[in-house]
Amino acid sequence: MKSSDSSSKHVFWQHAEETIEQNALNSLQLSCLRETIQRAYQHVPFYRTRCDEAGISPEKTNSLDDLKKLPFTTNDDLRAQYPYGLLAMPKDGAIRVHTSSGTTGKPKAILFSRNDIDNAANLIARCLVMTGTGKHDILQNMMTYGLFTGALVMHYGAEKLGVLVLPVGPGNTDRQISFMRDFGTTVFHITPSYALYLASVLQERGIDIKKELHLKRAYMGAEPYTEETKDKIERLFGIDVYNSYGLTEMNGPGVAFECQQKNGMHLWEDYFLMEIIDPATGEVLEEGMKGELVLTTLRREAMPLIRYRTRDITKIIPGPCSCGRTHRRITRILGRSDDMFVVRGVNIFPQQIERVLMSIPGVAENYQIVLDSYDHLTINVEISKNIFDGTIEHLLDLQAHIIDKVRAEILVKPKVALHEPGTLPISEGKAKRVIDNRTI
Repeated sequence: MKSSDSSSKHVFWQHAEETIEQNALNSLQLSCLRETIQRAYQHVPFYRTRCDEAGISPEKTNSLDDLKKLPFTTNDDLRAQYPYGLLAMPKDGAIRVHTSSGTTGKPKAILFSRNDIDNAANLIARCLVMTGTGKHDILQNMMTYGLFTGALVMHYGAEKLGVLVLPVGPGNTDRQISFMRDFGTTVFHITPSYALYLASVLQERGIDIKKELHLKRAYMGAEPYTEETKDKIERLFGIDVYNSYGLTEMNGPGVAFECQQKNGMHLWEDYFLMEIIDPATGEVLEEGMKGELVLTTLRREAMPLIRYRTRDITKIIPGPCSCGRTHRRITRILGRSDDMFVVRGVNIFPQQIERVLMSIPGVAENYQIVLDSYDHLTINVEISKNIFDGTIEHLLDLQAHIIDKVRAEILVKPKVALHEPGTLPISEGKAKRVIDNRTI
């Protein structure tokens, strides 16, 4: 769904920062990079050792290219330095901790100063204004409040604009619907998997979304999803959906965000220095080439991170955006280097399968990928009620169609099991799309 509201296309939250000229941006980035290296060198032994080994110091940082001399910071580094090893200020200067957990071992703890929290909120406010949200709106926040950054950072940013925020959190779908009706919610912040589930519940209950609710737009993030999924959610709700990219290590949501042109996400380069690398070799790639996003914080006080490997796969979109903002854009996240799995020697990203499923009429909102061996995968797919209750011929035709379309995309023939709507597990937080039962 393409926004037709051109009146807010050129509205800005912080005009000078959003339309900064390239030379001025480079100068700002270099100044901030020197300050970041200085802070890390003085207060974080981990980075002091890294800088000494690379022959880098604030005084020797003469260009942005000097950053390439430093090694990457990884998930393992954050876990090894848990909880205070990367703190670049006294503990009494930090006022909040957020964590991003992994599948095993210690979580990644990110500490925030008051300025860090204010900066994160300012970036979200910038993003919301960019998409047309303002004081007149009512935002229903369906993300998880707590150690996860998503809900709180969005909450603080919306409040800066004077938006009325409903901090509902995830789940309890009956309450979500009741609040939407009672308070006239116009904007919601949600995971794509829960948005699909919410739409299915509204349809089952005969609620006319476009007539009975007041929704205008949604912000989605926290889990990878495809353009096909976004398009489907826009159709189901009759709203504009904007892609939000963020990660706890870089403040949470609002690191990059779609404007009303919906042609990539503006990554805020006055706060983050970005590189795209080959995930296998670490080589920095040219603009326009697909690879892993690496970010360096430029204004982080409590815990600066230098050349952090996000594991998210994307690419920089060349050329300016017609919205007037000069910060470069990245594509939606195309996958994660650590989410990739291998079947029959073929590298496969879950989003490749989702892209196919969401484009097939008759496929419902929920699916799971099950890996039971290194030679086979099974896709469990919910299908629409009318097809499930239809003839066996229609079921077999749809099953064969899904198999053919997925095989053409991933070059591996899957097994496909069709399921009645509402029978696969539902996640009200981040969806668990891949079940890996393989053992080494």
